[in-house]
Amino acid sequence: MLIARAPARVTLMGDHTDYNQGLSLPMAIDLATEATFTPKAGSFLLGVSSDQFPEPWEIALGNTDHSPPQAALAAALIALARPPSGGAMKVTSTIPVGAGLSSSAAFCVAFLLALGSTQEPLSLARSAQSAEEAAGSRVGLLDPMAILCAQAGHALSIDFATLETHQVAIPEAAAFVVVHCGTSRELGTSLYADRRAECDTAANHIGKPLGLCELGDLSALPGSVLRRRARHVITECARVREVERLLHRGNLQGVGALMTEGHRSLAEDFRVSIPALDELVDRLTQIPGVYGARMTGGGFGGCAIALCAPESPALELEAYAPLRAWRVSPSAGAEVRTISPQTRTRPPATSQ
Repeated sequence: MLIARAPARVTLMGDHTDYNQGLSLPMAIDLATEATFTPKAGSFLLGVSSDQFPEPWEIALGNTDHSPPQAALAAALIALARPPSGGAMKVTSTIPVGAGLSSSAAFCVAFLLALGSTQEPLSLARSAQSAEEAAGSRVGLLDPMAILCAQAGHALSIDFATLETHQVAIPEAAAFVVVHCGTSRELGTSLYADRRAECDTAANHIGKPLGLCELGDLSALPGSVLRRRARHVITECARVREVERLLHRGNLQGVGALMTEGHRSLAEDFRVSIPALDELVDRLTQIPGVYGARMTGGGFGGCAIALCAPESPALELEAYAPLRAWRVSPSAGAEVRTISPQTRTRPPATSQ
């Protein structure tokens, strides 16, 4: 039996930069998906049960094209992993679906690890990305890389031009709260694909990926829409560099101010926010002890994250009802462990 755990992630800075070969600073948090796989020798069916779906699925190995539509992601993962036998996969999660906290990427990573994947992190992240695309969602590498490479107490700095990463320590005085705006995010039905296409068009006009551009390159773009989209990516990458520098110095007020500035860029230049998110960010930033707040994830709904002082009343979760809220901290990345049948059936030790 293999048991895999994959955490959720938030983005301190650097949303919509991954597919533009830019910079990002995500952080794994202590909400997680856990997948437990019990193989059954000789079986050609893999049963999947999840606490987030009312009915279990059965997926035939080698014939995943005929799986039910709601099982498309699991079927794509099974097709990639090619397990030698079927069995039972049980998935449980504390990550809310449609909240912009990487529930689908965590599902992918936990599922692949539970099926016995031994790929190194970047290859496994690419497999998770491929499975989501096969299931109909065009996504970047930000989420699976953050989930796989995180270390407890740190954010992960990622350069998507080189795929190099390094850890950035989060000061002990930093406290975080994540609040759902009340509107779920659906990547497949949002304008996410349109934003990617606009970025591709802008990059083609300039002649290089937006993550490698400077503000002076904006003059090459026709029309205000493409200039705004490119400006977000360029300034967001600059904010990633500055946030990392401020974290090294322990300047949480400076980090918070840049988080709020980044939200304005996402709302006004990149147009991926919604009124409920904007109102939530405004509400959070008015609470004493909140240094700054921003939406996290692809946008069009989901959650905002606030950076707070440890004594801030923003950390009192009951105050957000009926909205859901979580106090979170920087957690370790995905992990997997093996439990043998002997371990599970061994009686407890007794003292003499």
